[in-house]
Amino acid sequence: MAEIIQKDGTWTFDGDAVRIVPGRDKDVGPLRQSLGELSVPLHAIAGVSYEPGRKSGRLRLRPRDGADPLTQGTGGRLPDTADPYKLTVEAARAAVAEYFVDEVRNALLLDQVDPGPADAYLLPGPPVPVTAEAGDSTVSFDGDTLTLDWNWTAEDAKHSAGPSRFRVADVRAVEWVPAKGLSNGWLRFTLAGAQAAPAPKYDPHAAELFGFGKKELLTALVAAAVTVRLPHPAASRPQAPAIPAPAGPGDHDVLLRRLRELGELHKEGVLTSEEFLTAKAAILGHF
Repeated sequence: MAEIIQKDGTWTFDGDAVRIVPGRDKDVGPLRQSLGELSVPLHAIAGVSYEPGRKSGRLRLRPRDGADPLTQGTGGRLPDTADPYKLTVEAARAAVAEYFVDEVRNALLLDQVDPGPADAYLLPGPPVPVTAEAGDSTVSFDGDTLTLDWNWTAEDAKHSAGPSRFRVADVRAVEWVPAKGLSNGWLRFTLAGAQAAPAPKYDPHAAELFGFGKKELLTALVAAAVTVRLPHPAASRPQAPAIPAPAGPGDHDVLLRRLRELGELHKEGVLTSEEFLTAKAAILGHF
């Protein structure tokens, strides 16, 4: 077992999963504290790394694309201080961090874990109900219904319509963008059949994020809780068409026709170069 204990938190690897427990240091933000303990199964991990620094380094765990609803729902935009998959490591503990990385990497190799996109969410997402204070509203989600309750900073267009309520079954997409510098962020929900949406400050299905406090980052938990209940991105991922093998070992005409079809698919961009070479090898293997 490998373990590293820091002010930011404690990471433990038992060969099957990385257990992440947030620390109690004042710099550990409310999002990580609210998210609580995470158990990331080995088959949900794409990679792990340690980046050394003069005073401190950083240990990073990278979930596979589509494996974690928090990463998916936020588009990977969480700031470092709120990202549960980043751990600040004191320079004196660099050797421990490097050992931790080696242990996880060796396990990934031994188990032959595919680092590519996952076909389903491999982490459960935040528990519900969940509520978060946004810049112009309070956003809450009970597992079925989303409510955006406007406060005094909301635009008149939002206030005049009253609180916005809609079911997660009607949501088709979630977009979470944190505030940056002088630019506000937003948490936007796109509903089925929606036309071009107005700017977030006027959109009744969007909450503005002003970025004045760390608690606004809790809206990322709402984004994740909704994301895990939507169809997984793999459902709309284009699949390379199956390439049938030649009818028989001596059928040159069929072989040449299949290779020509394969070349056309590659030229049109339907198949990547890697998929083209794999399919070509499979066809020739039957000849």
